[in-house]
Amino acid sequence: MKRARKTAIIGIMCGRYSLTTPVDGIRKLFGFDQIPNLPARYNIAPTQAVLIVRPTSARVDFQAGRVPEPGGPRSAVLVRWGLIPSWAKEASIGSRMINARADTVAEKPSFRTPFRRRRCLIPADSFYEWKTLNSKKQAHRISFQDQDVFAFAGLWEDWQGPDGSEVETCTIITTDAAPQISQIHHRMPVILDPQNFETWITGTPDAAQDLLQPYQGERRLVTVPISSQVNNVRNDGPELWEPVETDDAASIDTDSKDRGETASGKGPDSQLSLF
Repeated sequence: MKRARKTAIIGIMCGRYSLTTPVDGIRKLFGFDQIPNLPARYNIAPTQAVLIVRPTSARVDFQAGRVPEPGGPRSAVLVRWGLIPSWAKEASIGSRMINARADTVAEKPSFRTPFRRRRCLIPADSFYEWKTLNSKKQAHRISFQDQDVFAFAGLWEDWQGPDGSEVETCTIITTDAAPQISQIHHRMPVILDPQNFETWITGTPDAAQDLLQPYQGERRLVTVPISSQVNNVRNDGPELWEPVETDDAASIDTDSKDRGETASGKGPDSQLSLF
């Protein structure tokens, strides 16, 4: 049973990510006031509690059925990864709702209302994807070269169970892969630039839809092949980021050839992981 679950997660985009940046660094980028207790997480997996950032008024606005006003304060809260639609009869559906496709998010019954009213930012500093090499799945860590924290475009939802219990959940929106990582996988999470944060969480649905594009910003995405230890959700430490050698030419960073740098982080101008 556990083996089937692990295989299913590996085949999904985005199915694992990390958030190891100190809280002060996250607060500086996302603009929330409180100081949550956030341990470093190297292997965040579906159904686990994850950090999202949304307008502080989000709960009141949710009950009133309206979109938050722009420019207000933001709050960081922990919710379960795997969106449970408000109409769902069982919470188990959330494990199949960890991602929402950008091209259908405004139409699918599970996501269309959250897309109109309950959008959020999901902090991360890298995510993982697997590529088939010689009939095996090779894990890759994907991050920005500067290793800084960034934001996925997300949705959140509030679900009440038959017993009256209340659960807040979220999903990550995905789109076509940017050229820098398309050799690893054909899809990627939507990554938002900071100047678009407010538009995403409080703008109109049309304005939000325009942001659901492959990453095209100035920061450079890099891919690094890493150990298969990341396949197991019980592994959650810095050793997961250790580069490994591969025989696959596609593992070479497409922007690094002129500098003599490889995706494994070796070369005169390479930037290793934070560890």
